Amino acid sequence: MLFKDIIGQQEVKTQLLELVQHNRLSHALIFLGREGSGALSLAIAFADYISLTPRAGSLSSSLFGEAPEGAPVLPTTPGEADDWMQKQAGYSKLKELVHPDIHFSYPVVTKKPSSPPISTDYINEWREFIKNYPYGNVYDWLQFIGAENKQGNITANECNDIIRKLSLKSFESEYKTLVMWMPEYLGNEGNKLLKLIEEPPANTLFILVAENESQILPTILSRCQLIRIPSLETRDIEDALMHRNKTEAAIARQTASVSEGNYREALQMLQHADEDWQSLLRDWLNAVLKTGPVAQTKWVEEISKLGRERQKQFLRYFNHLLEQAIRLGIMGNNFYLPDKEKDFAERLNKIAALPQQQAIIEELDKAAYYIERNANAKILFHALTIKLYHIIQDKIVFLTN
Repeated sequence: MLFKDIIGQQEVKTQLLELVQHNRLSHALIFLGREGSGALSLAIAFADYISLTPRAGSLSSSLFGEAPEGAPVLPTTPGEADDWMQKQAGYSKLKELVHPDIHFSYPVVTKKPSSPPISTDYINEWREFIKNYPYGNVYDWLQFIGAENKQGNITANECNDIIRKLSLKSFESEYKTLVMWMPEYLGNEGNKLLKLIEEPPANTLFILVAENESQILPTILSRCQLIRIPSLETRDIEDALMHRNKTEAAIARQTASVSEGNYREALQMLQHADEDWQSLLRDWLNAVLKTGPVAQTKWVEEISKLGRERQKQFLRYFNHLLEQAIRLGIMGNNFYLPDKEKDFAERLNKIAALPQQQAIIEELDKAAYYIERNANAKILFHALTIKLYHIIQDKIVFLTN
């Protein structure tokens, strides 16, 4: 994978190249970035770059020292790095994710009933997934391998397999690299890797790609150099939607503004662009504020049938409209907002004041969190309906067309 394959993140790309150029790279890194930021793709591109880098002393020999005398001159910009990588003999294997010195680890489920699951069982599916869904999340991955409702894990057997792989000599590169996606799924089994991370074999690099710092084992977190991957800029998502996804400019602009720096979310929104979220939201609020329990129960039954991803999309859309309502209340008409959304945002401002809107946003965020963790949709939306009623009961305004 090349650096140009990753949307935006120019500062991080340059930072990574400078770490290598000045020999200040730790042997263990954590790429910490929210879903849709491109952290995994960036980690793979960096691992590819490292695998092609000629020996200039061990990666871990001089964490904050100067580069050794006689070290090779390496590219200083992402564009130069891409050009240089494509000229190297091993690039074709990197492009197909089959380089023998780059190993991958990721959450999996049992594939063969008689044997514990390890990442290698799914390596072909992994290569296909990365090529087709480079910004996918764990839910996408587990659905891709047919896990259904099973919980993915990085098991003790996987840790043993990692130790075995990294104890071998490298085949082609000067370096052996492990890219572990979602170390949050390690559990206490991750302690098996502590000694390996603390005292790795020569020229071994660990790149852990995580989304939630608090869910990583503290013993592993303390041994790694943290590289923070920011959420994508709205303009970068807009540009990617237009040029990579061939989305119309107006739709790309609107989708990017709602996606909150998450390119995967932007693609999901386009996939469900024909969904009439506004009508669904209007029905919900009317049921909460006007028509009562029977209509509320009917609405909950309807949304519980949509599936987890579409439920999250709906909650995100409601959150977006609330945020626009807040901006409209503070800034007036000094920013662009489509007429249909502006009208609805104005109605939301009549229903709820700023403190109430903020309280609703918090509840929607909690609901999305629980949906991601397989909460019962009927119970969740019934509870959310009651909470909405209590938040805004004293400012009832009917939402009519």
